[in-house]
Amino acid sequence: LDLSNCSLHSVPPELAEATAAIVLDLTENPLTTLPDGSFLGFIQLQSLAVPLPLECPGGNDAWQNVTVDRSSRLCHRQRNPCNSSVELAWPCPENSVCSPDGPGLIQCLCDSPFHGYKCLREGTFPMLLFGGILGTATVSLSLLLWGTQRRKAKTP
Repeated sequence: LDLSNCSLHSVPPELAEATAAIVLDLTENPLTTLPDGSFLGFIQLQSLAVPLPLECPGGNDAWQNVTVDRSSRLCHRQRNPCNSSVELAWPCPENSVCSPDGPGLIQCLCDSPFHGYKCLREGTFPMLLFGGILGTATVSLSLLLWGTQRRKAKTP
């Protein structure tokens, strides 16, 4: 994806839709910062070129090779933060697995059959119980309103 020399003053929000990009060029743009989360989900990104004043997203430790030339910084081969020897600042909770989610970013995915906040709930969502209660409440409320409000309806 070549976005070089597009007069971008900030990262366009539409960039979030290009998570399948492997090569991305943002050089020759008057970018001043790369907001945190700009590259969330860019797990396939292998080569990123940014203007020289900017750092590689996730820092130099998120990339295997960072080179600087005349006017740009080239970030090559994204590292998997889950496999690094450096201890993670936010380790994943029990019953979950670390998964990369972009340069220097991780997400914790719950192991099956766990789900919910911090992967503490076991089993599946009780769809039948939820649907039954919701359906019963809806029908009951509808009948109550129909019974109390039908006398106010004008008949032809």
